[in-house]
Amino acid sequence: MTMSVLERMILLDSILDDLANDTLSIHQAIRRLRVEVTGLSQSQFARMCKISVRTLVHMEHGEGNQTLKSLNKVFRLFGMRMGVLRIRRD
Repeated sequence: MTMSVLERMILLDSILDDLANDTLSIHQAIRRLRVEVTGLSQSQFARMCKISVRTLVHMEHGEGNQTLKSLNKVFRLFGMRMGVLRIRRD
């Protein structure tokens, strides 16, 4: 998988925007990051994040109750971290 730096930045921005707009869930974002940005298998990606494959599988399927520490291990690889946003009141 070859992706230019600009293409990678556009894809990351798209994923972040979708997360912020509630059109993408955290588990969908994690899967997209793994598949579309890195192109790695679950076992390779989990090893890179220093989490278990089982934890990654649960994250990608939206199962269990993931810790911030585990989520941040995944997002940190992409220059991201979990945070708190103000709720828009329209």
